[in-house]
Parts: sequence; C-alpha cells; structure tokens
Amino acid sequence: MVRLKLSCLFLCITGFSIVTLLCLYLPYKPITYNIGRFSALNASILLGSHSVQLFQTKKNEEVVIAVVICGNRTSEALVMIKSAIVFRGNSDLRIIVIAEKNIQQEFDETLRDWRLLTNDSFSYEIHSIVFPKQHSDEWRKLFQPCASERLFLPTVLNHLDSILYVDTDTLFLSSVEDVWKHFSQMNSSQLAAMVPEHEDMNVGWYNRFANHPYYGKLGLNSGVMLMNLTRMREFDWISRLAPVLEKYRLYLTWGDQDILNVIFHDHPDKVYVYPCRYNYRSDHCMYMSNCKSAEEDGVAVLHGSRSTFQTNKQPAFRALFNAMSQYQLGSDPVKYLLEASASLLNETTSTNCGRLAPIFTHNLRLMFQTV
Repeated sequence: MVRLKLSCLFLCITGFSIVTLLCLYLPYKPITYNIGRFSALNASILLGSHSVQLFQTKKNEEVVIAVVICGNRTSEALVMIKSAIVFRGNSDLRIIVIAEKNIQQEFDETLRDWRLLTNDSFSYEIHSIVFPKQHSDEWRKLFQPCASERLFLPTVLNHLDSILYVDTDTLFLSSVEDVWKHFSQMNSSQLAAMVPEHEDMNVGWYNRFANHPYYGKLGLNSGVMLMNLTRMREFDWISRLAPVLEKYRLYLTWGDQDILNVIFHDHPDKVYVYPCRYNYRSDHCMYMSNCKSAEEDGVAVLHGSRSTFQTNKQPAFRALFNAMSQYQLGSDPVKYLLEASASLLNETTSTNCGRLAPIFTHNLRLMFQTV
C-alpha cells in the first residue's frame, strides 16, 4: 500500500513538472472566444479589461440627432429627419424627438413607417417637453415656442453622452458624419460646437445691436449645435441658465441663443467654432457669397432661418426644402432628389443665392457619383 501511494505521488509530481516546463518554454497562444455566443457584458466579464482591445466592435459609429418640436412645426421637422435618413451614410443613426404630447403619435407613426421602408436604417426615441418649475412659463415663451428646451437637454437626455442638436428648419445636404466628426476635433475642455452668427462685421447683428455679452466678435448661431452632454453636466450647465435669464431678460432678442452667447462669452474655452458650411443661412448669400467653406466643399447643413423654407424670401432655400419634402424615401435619389433639386434651383438663378446652386447640390452629386 505504501509503495502504491509513493508511485502515485511520483506520477503527480512528474506530470506537474512536465506541464510547468511546457508553459514556460512553448510559445504563448492566447485563447480566443466566440464573442457572438456571449453578450457584450458577459464577454467583458470573461476577458476582463482587455476585452475592448482584443475585440474591437465592428459596428459603425452612432450619430445621434436631436430636435425639439412645438406648435405647427411637425411637417418641417419630418422633412429635416428625412434628410438625415437620406444622408445617414455609414453611421448608425438615432433620431431623438422632443415634442409636445399631442404631436408625439404622428412622429411615432411616421418614423415607424420610415423604418420599415428603409430596412431599419435608423432608430428613434420620443420624449416630452420638460421645463424646470422655476421660470417655467418664461422659458417656454422665451423665443419660438419651446425653442429654449435645447438648453435643458443635458438633463432631459441624461442617458446620452453626446448629440447633434438641429432646429426644425434645417436640411442635411451632406453626410451626417461630416458634422459629427467635429466631436473628435474638440479639445477636452470644449463642450459644444457652433458656427459664427455672421462672417461679415458690416452686417453682423450682435456687434451692431446686442445689449448683452456675446461670444467673440460676431456671436454664435445655435441652429446646428454639437453638444457633449456629459461635459455640460460636469460643467453644472443647468444651474448657470436662470442667473443669465434673470440678469438679461430685457435684452434677449434671440432668446436661448442669446443665453448661449452670454455663457460662452464668459467661458470661451468651452466652445468649439466650426465652419459656416455646417449651418448655412441666407445671410451667407443674399448680398454676396461670404461662406468660403461652402464654396470649397459645398453646403453641409442648410438652415432656413427667418422662414426661408416657407416663404418666397429666398427662392433657392425654398426650392431645396420642396425637393426634399416631395422626395419619397426608397425612390431613386438621383432622379427624384438630385435632379429635382437641380431643376427647382435652376428657376432661382436670378437671385444671389440661386446663382450659387452648385454649392447646394455638390455633396448630393458626390454621394451619388454624378460629378
């Protein structure tokens, strides 16, 4: 019996020694896991802190577009959303709708239909308008109905890190990724990105008329705004709003945009300023062309401020809006969007903005390779 125990002990020691030698001298080969069989959470637990490095996600980057809608802006907002779907590119597009309760059903029904029509090419969320109890009525009526809701998005959308906020009267004329990429160009202190209100001191509004502080020499326009909500929360953004309202309430001609200008005047290091092609307005062409980035790379986002989508003030802007409004998702984009846009723009060449037709269709032609 003693000899048997000694033999077993000898075999165990010998086996352990062989395994140890093999581990020390054979080349290391990592164990690979079929991540498809595990959830992302389980894979992370299984592989520890190295999981992100070993298994980079194959998904495309998500682009999150947020819009606030009140009153009779539903149709206009849906045309904007349609343009984002057309120009989603390779992104995983998420649409965030913040709207009054009485119009939420229309958005839900339309966006559900569009998802089916486009093979689930985007996702969406619908949220209600929420204002803080303090100054609630004043916030709601500060400028356009509910426009100041954008100031409170760090709280309303507290489950999100970053968004691209756009006004209802905007149209994407280039890939949504073209705008979103500027997040990666912002430094660690910058929490938002906006374009200048003007390019020319001679026609600038803030430098001539503002009775409150504003950013830089010409102020900022908030119609197309990248917002790093995480950094805004860390900056204690919400607590800074009411003091500005109380101090300058008699001078806030442009409402929430003026409040943004006051904050970024006091904290200029917190804002990133990108080129005018990302928020192209009639001011850039009604007298003369003064947006160089649009001349070079085409208009990325068209902003129909001052009702230029709905009136005949600027026929070129209305032509582009009408072309996108009439376009049916899923139909031939070259024939029914690009060619339709070019045809409608051709009728506006007697106007200063209409003469610049190529900058409006430039990225459409690139996307559909018709240059």
